[in-house]
Amino acid sequence: MSDNAVEPSEVRHIADLARIDLDDDEVERFTEQFGEILAAFEALDEVPETEREADLANVMRPDEVRESLSQEEALQNAPESEAGQFKGPKVS
Repeated sequence: MSDNAVEPSEVRHIADLARIDLDDDEVERFTEQFGEILAAFEALDEVPETEREADLANVMRPDEVRESLSQEEALQNAPESEAGQFKGPKVS
């Protein structure tokens, strides 16, 4: 793997997307760390392939229709509800 696998501009771009302010020392440190992470993933390419085991079988129980809570019962302890649904906080 080349030493310049990750550029500082890429680290800054990712930090901007994550809304994280990084100083120059942090950008340099993360550039090195991201390069090491990518090198570790490249090492996985060197792992030899083995024969695949048989497909997994579903060991879960079959779905069964059973009695459950009514809509009113389900919502009775909800901090907020609206139009018969749980109401959660606004995510921006």
